[in-house]
Amino acid sequence: MAMQIVMDHSGDSRHFFDNSNAEALVEAERLFLQFTSKGYTAAVRKGPGEATRITTFDPTAE
Repeated sequence: MAMQIVMDHSGDSRHFFDNSNAEALVEAERLFLQFTSKGYTAAVRKGPGEATRITTFDPTAE
């Protein structure tokens, strides 16, 4: 099960989705675009203490 973590002033929320389900992927990408269009930064964790900024939705990201 894949997960998007959204962090803001109130803490964090986690959005789980099945990346093998087409409808779930559409919803996950919609959330990604919703938050990044508001100025949120998207990043993918590459290792302990290491992250890379992303600008497009990647359903395979860990």
